[in-house]
Amino acid sequence: MIRLLLVEDEEPVREMLKFALADEDFEILEAADASEGFTALKNERPDLILLDWMLPGMSGIDFARRLRRDAASRGIPIILLTARAEENDKVQGLQNADDYITKPFSPRELKARIQAVLRRSTSSEDDGGVLQSDALCIDSAAHTVTAQGEMVAMGPTEFRLLHFFMSHPDRVYSREQLLDNVWGRNVYVEERTVDVHIRRLRKTLEPWGYDRCVQTVRAVGYRFAARMHS
Repeated sequence: MIRLLLVEDEEPVREMLKFALADEDFEILEAADASEGFTALKNERPDLILLDWMLPGMSGIDFARRLRRDAASRGIPIILLTARAEENDKVQGLQNADDYITKPFSPRELKARIQAVLRRSTSSEDDGGVLQSDALCIDSAAHTVTAQGEMVAMGPTEFRLLHFFMSHPDRVYSREQLLDNVWGRNVYVEERTVDVHIRRLRKTLEPWGYDRCVQTVRAVGYRFAARMHS
């Protein structure tokens, strides 16, 4: 049974989403705003969060940011649900969540995105072992990243991206190759999504200087340099 937390302030929308997902093996927890969402998270940990952007009080974006700052919740995948379809909105959404789906959407598309995000999340957790480059260490089984002995707060997409890079050091990958290997094939994600998460990964690693390991290869793509050069 897959547990979903649905954070949506409009009851008719919640009912519609529950109906759309009724034939799937989902247990759906409901919250009408961020406050109820935090309460639900204290009681039960969901496998994925469906999060409306325009919530009363605290917005969905701010809710997602709070979750990413908390060690107990930062690994929970988030799909943002919103009517905002401008490019800047999509970029902001992908900076704070694992996927972004624009209203109106079909039940088929929603199910496909949920399954894709869950596959990406579980694939990184199933790949055990410890990878290390200099004083940067990633533990797949514990789902933790440390730099110079300090814990690094990192969202699930950045974790998978870093894991893939550290598993294939010094090799250059195009955006399309990264989408296939990190996000998975046949996933509704645009290539520029890679750029958004590369920026997030660099920002996360910057305090320890490891942002320099994630290098841009002009007109080709990106690579992870196993050895940093001054």
